[in-house]
Amino acid sequence: IKQVVEEYPIYLANSMNPLRLEGQKTVSIELAQQFDWKVPDWIIVPGGNLGNVYALYKGFRMMMDLGLTERMPRLVCAQTHAANPLYRAFMKPGGLAVLENFEPMVAQHTSASAIRIGDPISYNRAREAIIKTNGIVEEATEEEIMEACARGDRTGMFNCPHTGTALAALIKLRERGVIGKNDRTVVISTAHGLKFPDFKVAYHEQTLEDLGTRFKNPPISVKANVGA
Repeated sequence: IKQVVEEYPIYLANSMNPLRLEGQKTVSIELAQQFDWKVPDWIIVPGGNLGNVYALYKGFRMMMDLGLTERMPRLVCAQTHAANPLYRAFMKPGGLAVLENFEPMVAQHTSASAIRIGDPISYNRAREAIIKTNGIVEEATEEEIMEACARGDRTGMFNCPHTGTALAALIKLRERGVIGKNDRTVVISTAHGLKFPDFKVAYHEQTLEDLGTRFKNPPISVKANVGA
């Protein structure tokens, strides 16, 4: 990608571009503002290239330094099991404090395609964010992602598999008692389910092999006319 943008009139807008992180940082500012400058206990964010993890940390750090807020939230990076290099490093002895614990991996197939990244460009920055907020890295399997998506959709959402990854992390951390029932927790949604209709329909039609569908809501086919 670096070579492409050097040779062609194409603008690099991914996580290598520091302006992207400045844009993502504004999420933390809007979030704090909407909570009347009361910082949540936990923020769970899907992690792929990991720039958003650092951007949220940077925003909350800036607000605390300016005296707008009084503390930092604990950050949770949620990764899919198919692409979880940060989670693997976190789970090793010494965790993220040991630089050598990080090893790039070849990402496997996952419905959460936007976070299907085995060698994230912002690993070191995300590592700093997790360490300095006493954060956590959690993972979710494909089945856990799909079940969390369907469970969330029952409340009126129509979320994407990346958001489902973060919701699955929330469910798992609640079940283990890491996140308390009275902890104010925010899950960052990074896309909309309308970008992934095949994934959504396949779950509810039960056409996904070897995956449970506890929260299925089978679609009803009707004729292609207004009356139907």
